[in-house]
Amino acid sequence: MAENKGIMLAKSVQKHAGRAKEKLLQNLGKVDRTADEIFDDHLNNFNRQQTHANKLQKEFNNYIRCIRAVQTASKSLMDAISEIYEPHWSGFDALQAQTGASESLWQDFAHKLGDQVLIPLNTYTGQFPEMKKKIEKRNRKLIDYDGQRHSFQNLQANANKRKDDVKLTKGREQLEEARRTYEILNTELHDELPALYDSRILFLVTNLQTLFATEQLFHNETSKIYSELEAIVDKLATESQRGSNTLRKQASKFMDTNPIKSSSPVQSPVKPLNNANVNSNYQNQITTNGSSNINSHATTADLPPGVLYRVKATYGYVKEDVDELSFEIGDMIRVIEYDDPEDQEEGWLMGQKEGTNEKGLFPANFTRPI
Repeated sequence: MAENKGIMLAKSVQKHAGRAKEKLLQNLGKVDRTADEIFDDHLNNFNRQQTHANKLQKEFNNYIRCIRAVQTASKSLMDAISEIYEPHWSGFDALQAQTGASESLWQDFAHKLGDQVLIPLNTYTGQFPEMKKKIEKRNRKLIDYDGQRHSFQNLQANANKRKDDVKLTKGREQLEEARRTYEILNTELHDELPALYDSRILFLVTNLQTLFATEQLFHNETSKIYSELEAIVDKLATESQRGSNTLRKQASKFMDTNPIKSSSPVQSPVKPLNNANVNSNYQNQITTNGSSNINSHATTADLPPGVLYRVKATYGYVKEDVDELSFEIGDMIRVIEYDDPEDQEEGWLMGQKEGTNEKGLFPANFTRPI
């Protein structure tokens, strides 16, 4: 057994030495090399294809890692939001449902990217190492073939001198064997390399379509979740801002059905959430004719009949009752008298939005006088 291993090792060393010698002679231009320009083109395409595939695989693996990191960060953020959102606040149950849906959406997104994009990409790139081994084997067999060809040429040149037909016959057999082995591999690669190169288009189209469709679906569904979350918070903000008006409406209904009137004053509308210093000038009003509210800092000159003064919206407001006025930041509003002076409420004005026929009540501290 040890003897057989020794023989095999000696043959392997001899073969490697022969290839190294042949390669050196080719590089020095001492002997010719079998040329195959078509194969060289296939090889260039293969190398370029492999480089692109490996780069795509590397970048997508990095992208997947980032997605999973954002998934973890998103869950932590949603958990914190769910924790600080108090149970008695408006939309508590809806918010819990949406934060849970967000977590599920991230999990599904990461799973699809891994299963439907990354695994096929890994399978695609997995073809290249095996193909490269086959190319390297073909190149070794080509060197063996060229080496046998040059040896046989030398035998032929010396055949007449030595009259050694045995060596010539053996050399021809070895050349034929080397040629056959090389051509089998070379022919296979002439078929396989172009097929692999052509497959890149179908793979990329399928893989990228899956990636883009998965991304689009995820972002569309995420957008819906955040839209719902925004609506929940907006409703909380509106109810917080409108808390006093709700009391006003409820109190009005209560007094309509009960002969006993409440002696406690109705609160004025609360400040906008982002307005820490509301202009207190609205609280300093002159009462004219017992019904009109005129701000002491407002300009009253050159106004149309019935207009007390003008204001500009500093915050957007969405009405919650038909007798109220909606407006956006920057809208100009003409302050007019209440139809019924008894309806006048502290902190609320009656107005008409300029350029429209819209008329109704609005919170004074959402505007400033001009």
